[in-house]
Amino acid sequence: MQRRAFLVFSASSASLALASLGGCGFALRKAPNFAFTTLYSGLAESSPLGVELRRSLESTGKVKVISDARRINDAQVVLDVLQDQREKVVLSLNSSGQVREFQLRLRFVFRLRTLAGKELIPATEIALQRDISFNESAVLAKEAEESLLYRDMQSDVVQQIMRRLAAVKEL
Repeated sequence: MQRRAFLVFSASSASLALASLGGCGFALRKAPNFAFTTLYSGLAESSPLGVELRRSLESTGKVKVISDARRINDAQVVLDVLQDQREKVVLSLNSSGQVREFQLRLRFVFRLRTLAGKELIPATEIALQRDISFNESAVLAKEAEESLLYRDMQSDVVQQIMRRLAAVKEL
């Protein structure tokens, strides 16, 4: 009997907590609304960042991404990629001159414009960096970790681009 009362109490308190969240304006994140329905992207088909950005845009169901340069006139806006660069820089060395730490950098510069040339988003740089320690005895593991860090940075860049594209309110 005591267990049943506890379950009833916990269920009612959980529903009360959910109701209070709805009252304060809390809502789950929804797909962004874009001011355009077609976008031309010159990112290469083999670019991992381009593939992820295309998937993110098309998964909203509101934007069609055109990557064929012959069909650029079908697009309402053009996403110009000015720079897409990855770097690996030595941060520190040990006493015998061997690398102890690297810094991974990802720099992405883009702009958004209409076909007529009206600039909707001026040249914008997104720069991310992550530090990674290095150990010669675990080279394969460190390469896998580096790959995961680059993939994480790439996903972060795509989310930032999506937010900036959604901030455009009119063409």
